[in-house]
Amino acid sequence: MKYAFEEEVEVLEEVLQDEKEEIIENKDLIVLNDDYNTFEHVINTLIKVCKHSPAQAEQCTLIIHYKGKCAVKKGTYEELKPQRDAICDAGIGAVIR
Repeated sequence: MKYAFEEEVEVLEEVLQDEKEEIIENKDLIVLNDDYNTFEHVINTLIKVCKHSPAQAEQCTLIIHYKGKCAVKKGTYEELKPQRDAICDAGIGAVIR
């Protein structure tokens, strides 16, 4: 026989495990297009923040321009958050998904 609190504990453990997996799973750092930033500024920011090569940063910037967004980096939320913050601090829109 199970007590009600035992079932609640099991449910909470499952929820915590799901949240842990969600935090650990790889996410995308996505840079968004806008009408304000120059190609040069976005390229230089990707080189500085994401450690892209100049060619890689240029390709991402073209994708951002023509497609409206580009996933520029993969990693855990904890790895990507400082990079997202630095990109946003440079005045460029970025999200983690």
